[in-house]
Amino acid sequence: MEVVHTVIAIVLVVGLIIWVKVDPVISLVIASLYLGLAAGVGFADTIAAITGGFGSIMAEVGLLIGFGVLIGALLHSLGTFRKLVAALLKVLGARRLPYALTGALSTVFPSIYVDVQVVLAAPIARSSAPHIGPRGLAHLAGAVGTGIFAGYVFVVPGLAAVSIAGLLDVPLGTWMLYGVVLGPLTAVVTTFLFGLMLRAGWWRPETDEAEDDPLGEGGPAVGTAGTGPDEDDSLSDVDVPLAVSLLPILVPLVMIAFGAFADLGGFSSSFIAFIGDANVALFVGLLGAYVLARAASGNDRTEQAIKTGFHTTGEILLITGIGGSLGAVIEATGLDATLAGLFSASEGAAVVTSILLAWVIAAVLHLAIGSVSVAAITAAGIIAPVLGSIDVAPIAVGLAIASGSMFALTVNSNFFWMFKSLLGLTTQGALKTMTTVTSMASLVSLPPVLVIALLA
Repeated sequence: MEVVHTVIAIVLVVGLIIWVKVDPVISLVIASLYLGLAAGVGFADTIAAITGGFGSIMAEVGLLIGFGVLIGALLHSLGTFRKLVAALLKVLGARRLPYALTGALSTVFPSIYVDVQVVLAAPIARSSAPHIGPRGLAHLAGAVGTGIFAGYVFVVPGLAAVSIAGLLDVPLGTWMLYGVVLGPLTAVVTTFLFGLMLRAGWWRPETDEAEDDPLGEGGPAVGTAGTGPDEDDSLSDVDVPLAVSLLPILVPLVMIAFGAFADLGGFSSSFIAFIGDANVALFVGLLGAYVLARAASGNDRTEQAIKTGFHTTGEILLITGIGGSLGAVIEATGLDATLAGLFSASEGAAVVTSILLAWVIAAVLHLAIGSVSVAAITAAGIIAPVLGSIDVAPIAVGLAIASGSMFALTVNSNFFWMFKSLLGLTTQGALKTMTTVTSMASLVSLPPVLVIALLA
């Protein structure tokens, strides 16, 4: 019966979020309570599982998420990401911009929240589109969509990537080694394939592009370095060289990578493990971003950026923690033993079955809920209890969840409507870009994940 009650709990989450319009945090708590009580876990043990699951995932990723969001907020206040995109446009030219833009979004930009990413990238895409041709806006819109979400689910410190790694107990250094390759590769290949579709007649500007320009006169907006939530839109970019302002992102990544390579190479020590720890590395990045912001823009603007980061962090931490709670309740029901029976085929088939099952669970959740992060966290919570019962590397299962959670971002997502408006698309145009490229990216990334699962 635990399978039936788990399915009901998941349907309950989906129904509350989509049809009743209940906040995901409240929906996940209600589902966790229902599952624990209906499956016979008991009153006291259900509460213990919810609080224990929340505390466990916070111990894994709480500081990582908080530090990552604050780094992004501080660098955003310095205009770092706007400068990066402008530099790519200057060096590579407009025609290569789709690949440069999707590459940047899937590697550097995951340090900031997806809503801010699209706000930053949309003006560049719209102003560059006429230089590419009649399909320019579509190609750039697709590049923006796939780059944002390939980075979000695969590349540290993307929220979904960090959350899945934490829920499945995958070392963040290990995840980074795989994700930093798989994320950009998925984004670039998807952008290329989408370009071929556009050449084949997929796009009709007269019906897919809106007549109104949501960004005014065109061209990248200026004087908006601080235009995150609740920030002053009259602020200008401060004069910090791009290479210097990227150090708070690059240095932590180097520290984490060095620690991971040292562990794999057998020359690690307590000190190397300390500096390679993701919490220490991201705190070093946060400290560097804070010092840069204070020196370049003063205390008031820095504190405003920090305040914005704290506002975003609270919401993210709460929904991530509650996702861990649902996973703990599922584990308490004994579902792990039942699900483990799904992988009783031969060894090779079991690996493929496990990966496909993880991908399908995440994809179905995303289609139903409309949130990449909620789908990824919920899927990881469902699957985490059975990892010890199957002969598949946790990193491969995590990457499969990440891949599936991207599938078909569509009209039940708030991001879909923000994307549509900022890029100047009709609803049909947004479906033919955002929904199409996220579906393609999910499918493009699945074969490499299967290869990783068979080799890991």
